[in-house]
Amino acid sequence: MDKKQLEEKIIQNYQGEEKMMILVFAQWCINHDLNPEELYLRAYPNQASNMALKEAMELVVPKDEAGEIGDETLLGVLSLFGNDDLAFVVTEEITKRNA
Repeated sequence: MDKKQLEEKIIQNYQGEEKMMILVFAQWCINHDLNPEELYLRAYPNQASNMALKEAMELVVPKDEAGEIGDETLLGVLSLFGNDDLAFVVTEEITKRNA
């Protein structure tokens, strides 16, 4: 495997993991009766549309069929990808729910 192939493999792995992070976020939102697209837009108002989020929305399941996704798990995953703005919005929603 040459350097270019290795770089492409690393990029593909990152993109796959990023899609998983988005899916975890979307499912967490559904599990808590929140609209993932609205939360995403609050975090990133200059990004009108996110194709990866749209793709993830096709994969989420109703909350009664989904497994539990802990708040700390989601915040940890968002942190791994540097999604601090989205983590802030999620934290606001957690605070509202726990108030």
